[in-house]
Amino acid sequence: MNRLWHNARLMTLEGRGLGIVEDGAVACEDGAITYAGPSAGAPKTAERIDCQGRWISPGLVDCHTHLVYAGNRAREFELRLAGASYEEIARSGGGIVSTMKATRAATEDELVATSLPRLDALIAEGVTTVEIKSGYGLSLTDERKQLRAARRLADLRAVAVTTTFLGAHALPPEFADRDAYVTHVCDTMLPALAAEGLVDAVDAFCEGIGFSPAQVARVFEVARTLGLPVKLHAEQLSDLGGAALAAGHGALSADHLEYLDEAGVAAMAASGTVAVLLPGAFYFTREEKRPPVEALRAHGVPIALATDCNPGTSPLTSPLLAMNMAATLFRLTVEECIAGFTREAARALGHSDVGTLEPGKACDLAIWDIGQPAELVYRMGFNPLHARIRRGQ
Repeated sequence: MNRLWHNARLMTLEGRGLGIVEDGAVACEDGAITYAGPSAGAPKTAERIDCQGRWISPGLVDCHTHLVYAGNRAREFELRLAGASYEEIARSGGGIVSTMKATRAATEDELVATSLPRLDALIAEGVTTVEIKSGYGLSLTDERKQLRAARRLADLRAVAVTTTFLGAHALPPEFADRDAYVTHVCDTMLPALAAEGLVDAVDAFCEGIGFSPAQVARVFEVARTLGLPVKLHAEQLSDLGGAALAAGHGALSADHLEYLDEAGVAAMAASGTVAVLLPGAFYFTREEKRPPVEALRAHGVPIALATDCNPGTSPLTSPLLAMNMAATLFRLTVEECIAGFTREAARALGHSDVGTLEPGKACDLAIWDIGQPAELVYRMGFNPLHARIRRGQ
C-alpha cells in the first residue's frame, strides 16, 4: 500500500547529525521508503496522513538485550544495596547462573509469555528492531529454547528480532573447567544451533568472571567458519583487551567498554567496530568509571546505545530513559543519544535496511508528539510516542 506522512518535521539521521527537515514528508510503498525529504518534493499518493507538525524519526533499534529469561534477581539487588559487588554475587553462585537455573526450569511457552511484556514495553517507546541474546540456558537444549522463544516473539509482534548466541556467557555448574565448556560451545552448541537457523550473530563475555581472550578467540574462529558475525561484552569490569580482540575479528560491536583503553579505541576505529554503551548497567550496578567517550569521538568510533535489558544488571525496558542516562552519566549529546538508538544501533547489528529515513530503507517510523528532538532525551518517565510504523503499517 502507498502512503504519505506529511506536515511533519523529520529526523532522517542520514549522513551525520540528525538530518533535520523542518517541513518534511515520508512516502512508503510496499513497506519501503520511497521518499523522505521536503514536502515540496513529495510524490502524489492516494493515502495521505497529516502529522500535524509532529516529528518523525526512524523506528528505534535496541541493539543489545537479554530479553528472554525467567525469574528475576530482586534479592541480588538488595544484596548490592547492602554493599555486595556484582563480582562477589556472581562468585557466590548468584548472577548469571541464578538466572540460568530459572530459565532452564521454564518451558519455551513460559519464556515467550514472560518475555512479551518486556518486548511490549520497548515497542511502546518506538522500538521496531531488537536484538535478543541467549546465554541463560548454557546447554544445547536450553540455549535452543531461548533462541526459539526469541524467534517466536517476532511472530507475535510487529517487530524485527535478531538473535545472538551467547553460549560463552558463564560457566554452567555441570562443567568444572572453562576450557572444556568452551570446547563444548565450539564443537557442539554453536554448530548445531547455527545449522538450525537460530543464530544471527555470536557474542561472548570477556571478563575475569567470564571467559579469557584466548577462550573468546576460539568461539570467534568457529563463528567465522560458520559465516556468522561476532560482537563482544568487553571491558565492563576490567581491561582484558577484549575490544581490540573483537576488532581484530572484524566484530560488529564491542559493548560496555567502561575500562576501554586508547589502544582498544584505535583498534575499533580501524576495524569499524561500533561502541555500544549501556548506561542502564552502569547506573544499576553503581559503577564509577565511565567509558572513554572523548577518545571514541576523537578516533571517530561510532557510538550506539541500548537498554541491555536483563534481570541482573539492567532491568530496563525504556530506550528513552537509556538516552537520558547516556546524556547525564556519560555526557553524550542529544544528537549522539538519538543516533545511538537509530543509525548507530542499526550499524551495530549490521543492518543496512533500518536506522535512517532514506529511499530503499524499511518504512519503520516513530512519530513523536514533541516540540524539539531534545525532549526525547531531556524528559524522564515521559513517553511522547504518537504512532509507531512497522514496514509501512
